[in-house]
Amino acid sequence: MKPIIGVTPDFNAGDRKDMGGKEPTYFLRARYTKAIEDAGGIPFILPLLPDRQAWRRIVSQVDGLLITGSGSDLAPETYGEKQRYKFTRMSSARAILELGISKIAYQTDVPMLGICGGMQSINVALGGTLFQDIKSQINTSISHQPTYSATKIAHAIQIEPRSLLRRITGNATIQVNSSHHQSVKDVPSCLITTAVSPDGIIEAIEAQNKQFLLGVQWHPEFLYERHPIQKKLFRALIRAARAFSKRKSCQ
Repeated sequence: MKPIIGVTPDFNAGDRKDMGGKEPTYFLRARYTKAIEDAGGIPFILPLLPDRQAWRRIVSQVDGLLITGSGSDLAPETYGEKQRYKFTRMSSARAILELGISKIAYQTDVPMLGICGGMQSINVALGGTLFQDIKSQINTSISHQPTYSATKIAHAIQIEPRSLLRRITGNATIQVNSSHHQSVKDVPSCLITTAVSPDGIIEAIEAQNKQFLLGVQWHPEFLYERHPIQKKLFRALIRAARAFSKRKSCQ
């Protein structure tokens, strides 16, 4: 059976013209759900509920999670800092859900893939921090938020040996796109860094003691139809979710 993958949406409280205008709106770009479908899963768009018991119920009903990217950023207070640079904050409804279900998924070993801002949410949920603005805080010649489309390759990344990401891709180096101005700074002790860009920006994190927990800083959902190595990420999530579903049915 196809595994069910919970997918986090964005939320517009009524102040985002790019996400429905004045009417409160759930918002999710279809490329995320299509990537899950094409890899063999059933995408299930999650409700942005603030209740911890509801989160546990949701996580117990899915076989895997996709924590998606976002054009806005987590409030720095969520990782113990004050906002130092100008950027749009993620809706509190979305942030509360993503941080909450990421913790529960980690605790219950539900397979989880985080993409771009989703990787950052997982990192913060488990005790990590972020660079609030790469240009302002890091001396680098690489543009991590280029003006051209994210459908185009931006730079290479180096992948650690014996990592989940290396097993999935089968390569020490791969080419990725880029569309972010923030990045992971401190990685919590329960996670490890498994890929970096040439300037040292963290491009992937994962958990060694879990079946499948992977965060990637790039956007494979833009690339997978033309770059088979990127589709491997979604297929790996689906395989892990299918195996997790079988384990649940045997309990």
